[in-house]
Amino acid sequence: MNVKQLAPALLEPYRRLSTCVVASAIETFRVRLPNAGFADSRVRCMFPEYPPVVGYAATARIRTSNPPMQGPSYYFRTEWWNEILRVPAPRIIVVEDLDNPPGLGAFVGEVHASILQALGGVALVTNGSVRDLPEVKAMGFRLFAGNIAVSHAYAHVFDFGGTVQIGGLKINPGDLVHADLHGVQTVPIEIAAEVPKKVGDIQELRQHFIGLCRSADFSLDSLRGAMEPQGEKNGR
Repeated sequence: MNVKQLAPALLEPYRRLSTCVVASAIETFRVRLPNAGFADSRVRCMFPEYPPVVGYAATARIRTSNPPMQGPSYYFRTEWWNEILRVPAPRIIVVEDLDNPPGLGAFVGEVHASILQALGGVALVTNGSVRDLPEVKAMGFRLFAGNIAVSHAYAHVFDFGGTVQIGGLKINPGDLVHADLHGVQTVPIEIAAEVPKKVGDIQELRQHFIGLCRSADFSLDSLRGAMEPQGEKNGR
């Protein structure tokens, strides 16, 4: 697997930046549409108090409702663990549950989160279920999931290393994934090194508007006057 990577130092800012401001910075490069590149509200952060996380996607597809055709559980697909290690660290494990509806059983709980963490995983992103939340939270392993389940049911990997879709977001192996309490997004690798540099300008502009709105001199004319140059910059 040939994955384009950022130097570790270039990844570090993403651990301090919210997905919201990073999404706004990505928009300035016009490499994708503003309504693309992020998972929708079907996937939510289980531990919103944790800071943002970033890593490269290792993908798999699972089912939980019916027994696997071979072997009783995911532990019998140990070759998937080798596939995870082909992705550069830090690794975000992205698992698409193909059941309809997804999430009858939880693929990841305390045991499998421990396995994934030992393999350099820092987070799980899934449209399915998770469980053992207090134990996984204590490990520092991040969970982004569609829901919570009591049992693992028949959770098993039947495919891995391909494109998956989570909350409407397509993710390929090796994609750079950024996630926090707001949700999950991908960062196009061709601009990933430059995105944090744009954040300062965006934060300065945000504070300008906030300050204007809180000012004793606020007026609609002043707000329109501040907005118009931004509309021209954005081609609106």
